[in-house]
Amino acid sequence: MAIRTAVIPAAGIGTRFLPVSKSVPKEMLPLVDYPAIQHCVEQAVQCGIERIVLVTSRGKNAIEDYFSVAPELERILRERNNPKLEQVARVSRLAEIVPVIQHEQLGLGHAVLCARDAVGNEPFMVYLPDEILIGQPSATEQILTVFESLQGSVIGVMEQPTEELERYGVAAGANVSSRTMQLSHVVEKPKPGTAPSNLAIVGPYAFTPSIFKSLASLSPGAIGEIQLSDAIDALAANEPVFAHSIDVHRFDAGTPIGLLQASVELALERPEYSAEMRAWLNNLANRLTQVRTTDGSSS
Repeated sequence: MAIRTAVIPAAGIGTRFLPVSKSVPKEMLPLVDYPAIQHCVEQAVQCGIERIVLVTSRGKNAIEDYFSVAPELERILRERNNPKLEQVARVSRLAEIVPVIQHEQLGLGHAVLCARDAVGNEPFMVYLPDEILIGQPSATEQILTVFESLQGSVIGVMEQPTEELERYGVAAGANVSSRTMQLSHVVEKPKPGTAPSNLAIVGPYAFTPSIFKSLASLSPGAIGEIQLSDAIDALAANEPVFAHSIDVHRFDAGTPIGLLQASVELALERPEYSAEMRAWLNNLANRLTQVRTTDGSSS
C-alpha cells in the first residue's frame, strides 16, 4: 500500500534555542529563506505524500499559520508584481495540513500516538524536523523503496562514531542486504562499549499502522515518557521491521551550530545564492588561514 500521510512531531519547547524559542517555534527558524520544518514537508510531497499531520503544542500556532493560505498577503504581492508571490502561494498549497495538539509532552512516542485518529488505519511516515537530511535520492525515497520492497516498517539509520552512539537509539539485528538489516531491537542511548552496532536511528520512519497498537500498549518509562524506540521493539516482536542505512548528508538543526551548517549547505545548492556564498566562504577561509599564520598555529 502506498504511503500518503506523514506525521511531524513538533511540540517541543526548543530549550537549546532559548531565548528565541520563547516566542518562535524552533521548527520555524530559517534555513536560508524557509523554515526548517518545510524541509521535511517538501521531501514528503516530492515522494507523493499528500497529508501532513502536524503534532504541535499550545503556543505554536505559527507553524500551522505558515502553511495556511494568506489571501491578503497574496493580494498585496500580486498587486505589487512581487516575485515572491509564487513561493508564498505554493507553501500554502503544498499538502493537506492536519493539526493535532499534544497537550502534555510525554515523549516522542506519545507525540506519534496523538496522531492516531488523524492517520487512521494506513501506513505513514514520521519525520523528525530537527533532522535535515540532504541527498539524492532523498532519504524519504530511499526509505519508501525499502518499505515497498520488503513490506514492513522501515527506520532510517546512519553510521556514527563509537563515542557518539550513547546519544542515540542504536539498531540491532541481522543484515538482509548490504544496507538493510531486519531489526531485532533498539538499544536506547547505550553505555560506552555496549552498543550492538554503529547504526544510530535518525529517521525518517515508515510505519505500518500496527505501530499505534504498540505505542498504546506501553506504560510511561522512568522519566514519565512513552518512547518510540520501545514501541519499535514491541512492533519488531510481532512483524518485520527493517533498519536501512540512508545515504545522505545529515545536519542536526536542533542545535544552533547544526542549523547554521545546514543553512550554508542549502544556500550553496541554490542558484541565486551559490556564487555569492562560495565567494564569501573562500574569503572567510583565507582570513582564517591568515589568522592561524599570524598567531603561529600554522606556517
